[in-house]
Amino acid sequence: MKNLKINNRFTNELPADTNETNEVRQVSNAVFSFVNPTTPSSPKLIHASEEVAKLVGITEDEIHSESFLNVFSGKEVLPHTRPYAICYAGHQFGNWAGQLGDGRAINLTEVEHDDAFFTLQLKGAGKTPYSRTADGLAVLRSSVREYLCAEAMHYLGVPTTRSLSLMLSGDQVLRDILYNGNPAYEKGAIVCRVAPSFIRFGSFEMLTARNELKNLKQFVEYNIKYYFPEIKGEPKEQYLQFFQKVVDTTREMIVHWQRVGFVHGVMNTDNMSIHGITIDYGPYGWLENYDPNWTPNTTDSQNRRYRFGNQPQIAQWNLYQLANAIYPLINEAEPLEKILASFITDYDSDYKTMFLNKLGLFTSTESDSKLIADLEATLQLSETDMTLFFRNLSKVKKEDSANKALEIIQDAFYLPEEITGEILDFWTKWFTIYIERLNAENLSDESRSQKMNLVNPKYVLRNYMSQLAIDTADQGDYSLINELYLLLQKPYDEQPEFEKWFAKRPDWARSKVGCSMLSCSS
Repeated sequence: MKNLKINNRFTNELPADTNETNEVRQVSNAVFSFVNPTTPSSPKLIHASEEVAKLVGITEDEIHSESFLNVFSGKEVLPHTRPYAICYAGHQFGNWAGQLGDGRAINLTEVEHDDAFFTLQLKGAGKTPYSRTADGLAVLRSSVREYLCAEAMHYLGVPTTRSLSLMLSGDQVLRDILYNGNPAYEKGAIVCRVAPSFIRFGSFEMLTARNELKNLKQFVEYNIKYYFPEIKGEPKEQYLQFFQKVVDTTREMIVHWQRVGFVHGVMNTDNMSIHGITIDYGPYGWLENYDPNWTPNTTDSQNRRYRFGNQPQIAQWNLYQLANAIYPLINEAEPLEKILASFITDYDSDYKTMFLNKLGLFTSTESDSKLIADLEATLQLSETDMTLFFRNLSKVKKEDSANKALEIIQDAFYLPEEITGEILDFWTKWFTIYIERLNAENLSDESRSQKMNLVNPKYVLRNYMSQLAIDTADQGDYSLINELYLLLQKPYDEQPEFEKWFAKRPDWARSKVGCSMLSCSS
């Protein structure tokens, strides 16, 4: 990989752990620890993204080289680099968890290409000082999900990490998939993830919690210097601008999650990026039936803290923790509180605009908030597939009756026999008002439909689709991974050759492990 331009800004400029033994421990006065990946016994490339490779300076030919296989499986270390794991803390499910850190992720290096910087990180490459009681490895099941989902999100237009490669390690990994005392061996795997950096809210929390304020100042200023170079002014003003940037990009990310029906599943502060990009694809899922109370995470099944409808509030809560972490540099609560208060106000405005765009309404009226609220309520009266509903909604025409509109979207109902009586009345009333509203728009049906189809995807990575790919991959057949990868590159296109994937969740997937609820076990 001769064109990789190595740049070790992170390890050259930030305080390193002076203890270089790879033993689990508390790490203080450091932002990261040097650590090499565990050597896999027999790595094998399953899939690689040519687009992401090109993004970082790797050619198509190099993807199929022995060097690529060895570097991105953790078997070899790139010349002039020193892999490292980042130290961070976090609030998990609302509770302070203390030191966490990269427990199964190892950053290989930073690279520069076409005036942009990227961090290359292996997930599942072995133990680090932050692995606690775990082995730092990952299994094929979770690795397929992460590899496909990051790319799916990118093509949906959602800010995200990217996936470079998916490999088998050749080793068996013991996992208890449902945490029910029934562990089993699974195939080990490694994903190479790509992002501007993998810096999380939790890094700032860790430094403040340990009162390492000199390191905190250095770390914040490092982030401003390299990731937010447009920020200028006096130090305190720079810190506030930095916080405002993170607030804004986080809000934008959450709006996109809600637009496509994505549920992260584990929005701990250690899983929140300073870049406002989606990181750490664990027990995620897309809404099948529109249910604001749904979470895919078995660990969260009782309290549903990270349910779909609560993601904006959790994002604000996490930002509050970030504000607390950088407060010692500012020593004024009011400006931080003002920025935090604006988060939900701005989010509500952005959400309304986004939702109206999904409905094909590109001007705003006083009655629109009620139109949106009434639809959200009506969608929950009987199980209604979110993706199918909004995609088919674009086919409704201005001259259609409410009954005709219902016919157009009826494939979205999981139990169509329930659409009678009071439920039918609610739908009829809503569509009557909606069609009146369409007629007030100065757009042709064709133009409106085209615009709606740019924000309402036809294809999303439903959990049952991932599970089918995992099941076949476990048998050594990777064709379905490739098929889904190709499908998800054009989620807004019709793609008639892939029409079978434009369908509701099948009944067999309703309660199947990996299709309905998932754990953090990987």
